[in-house]
Amino acid sequence: MFTGLVEEVGVLESIQGNEQASRLIIRAQQVLEGVKIGDSIAVNGICLTVTSYTNRQFSVDVMPQTMNKTSLRQLRSGQRVNLERAMRLGDRFGGHIVSGHVDGTGTVVSREVNANAVLFQIEASSQLLKYVIARGSICIDGISLTVVDVENSRFTVSIIPHTLANTSLADRRPGDMVNLEADVIGKYVERLLGYHNHVGNQKSDGLSLAFLQENGFV
Repeated sequence: MFTGLVEEVGVLESIQGNEQASRLIIRAQQVLEGVKIGDSIAVNGICLTVTSYTNRQFSVDVMPQTMNKTSLRQLRSGQRVNLERAMRLGDRFGGHIVSGHVDGTGTVVSREVNANAVLFQIEASSQLLKYVIARGSICIDGISLTVVDVENSRFTVSIIPHTLANTSLADRRPGDMVNLEADVIGKYVERLLGYHNHVGNQKSDGLSLAFLQENGFV
């Protein structure tokens, strides 16, 4: 599990393989402190497993499912990537619950300076946008952000100078693809409201007192 607070911006040194399955070599420093083979590191919001490392870089393998569903297929050598190690028990929880399992990608539609902040408007699918609410949380390229507004097929986030200076969002321009992970709470609520019983796979009437009693909530 992650928090969406980027620890370091690394650099993609090389990509081995093809668009279906690849090995990424990433130059980093801070996230390598205490690293072990098998550790999880979020790369642009994607939970990946460390397969090898030195004192200045680490490698991760990326399977076809991940390549097809994320922006990794568009990465090129020399590009900067957001990095965060998996959360340790007892760490401060400064962002929100981030699994590192990307729901899909979005496209930067506009980037506009607003006083000391920068507004990013991002277009996403209706399937993903149903989990996005104004002043709710969303993870963009591994960064925990607060949604300013949602309208039609787009949502807006406001980026403070610190975040812009310390993440790869500084490199994002209209037309760029970004990884999106919606707040997991909304997904669980949807699952509860669309509850299917185990007999006949029939949809229930939704969240009710009977359902809460049956599942031990009341």
